[in-house]
Amino acid sequence: MQRPPSAAPARDPSSPAPARDGGLDRLDQCLVDALQIRPRAPWTELAPVLGADAVALARRWRRLVSDGRAWVTAHPHPEFVCAANGGIALVEITAERRAAEGLAARLAHDAAAVSVDVATGGRDLLVTVMTARLEELLHYVQHRFAALPGVVSTRTHVVTAVYADGGGWRLRALDATQRGRLTASAPTQPVSQPVPYGQARVAEPGPGDADLVRALGVDGRATHTDLAARTGTSATTVARRMQRLVASGTVRLRCEVAQPESGRPVGVTLWLRVPPARLASVARELAVHPDVRMCAAVAGTANLVLRLWLPGVAEIPAFEAELLDRFRGVDVVERALTLRPVKRLGRLLDGRGRAEAAVPMDLWGGAEPGTPPDVWGARVPRGPGPHSPAPPLGG
Repeated sequence: MQRPPSAAPARDPSSPAPARDGGLDRLDQCLVDALQIRPRAPWTELAPVLGADAVALARRWRRLVSDGRAWVTAHPHPEFVCAANGGIALVEITAERRAAEGLAARLAHDAAAVSVDVATGGRDLLVTVMTARLEELLHYVQHRFAALPGVVSTRTHVVTAVYADGGGWRLRALDATQRGRLTASAPTQPVSQPVPYGQARVAEPGPGDADLVRALGVDGRATHTDLAARTGTSATTVARRMQRLVASGTVRLRCEVAQPESGRPVGVTLWLRVPPARLASVARELAVHPDVRMCAAVAGTANLVLRLWLPGVAEIPAFEAELLDRFRGVDVVERALTLRPVKRLGRLLDGRGRAEAAVPMDLWGGAEPGTPPDVWGARVPRGPGPHSPAPPLGG
């Protein structure tokens, strides 16, 4: 099998990622990587895999969350949204001079605008929109942007299929043995294992599920007791609902890391034109590339969109060259470099790319798209997480 396109020489995918200067230390990297595999794994299960004390791990995680450098969230599974006739779109916005930052700040407080980036090229902003129904998406795109001062034009790419999202991206700090121990061990909680793409079973959310998903979106490692208190139900009910939502593929748990801490500070979006008969096969191959954060088919002249995290801008042309060499007949139609991420999947980010507050996604809450929701401080839930010993107060 040919190696995936990359600016770097072929690397063993089972080997750990190289150490990174500054930012997260080695144990922090391994902790984040472990939680990307098992977002709600108890510290006592992670401790022997990482070779660290459970209390120390809990303390480290509390510090990472408090600093906004890493967090666990939950969101409606994009595959479920598409299968349930929901709406996902990537919207390009051209703004009047000096209006982009203000527009980004306003849109970032919309629950439906789940991600917002200031970008280069033929657009000023890239906004990812997610709604429960396609008609809500079209209404939002048509009316919300028109009502905002400073918007010159928009271009909407409606997603028709999702092959990969950021929830499947890995920091790759763990070695193959550690990853094997995490994936092979029977999880204490079934929600630790996300449903892969292509295996989701559509199941309409039930009563009370919207509140639970909102709460998990703010703190995906909150205990059942805490989630019960936030949603006005019992811990037993929370556990049962979580099992159903995640096992069915309706909801995806996800450990995120601030991009500058990842060793891949450059964000790039590529629009590709792929022969329709090869679209699915090309997308599936690109979806597993280690640099790809998102791979989605869209309706338009460009029919496939990739979002990448790369170590530097020099890797952009090299990635494109190898991609075009590997996939004959595929064209790169456009590209955009992310200047500043403003919001990522419900998290408001500061100038360093760190989470500073949460705008819970409200796919099933019934709120009118564009209605500003409550903003929750992302650094409030500093607890150690489920099944974990309380860290010392000075941790």
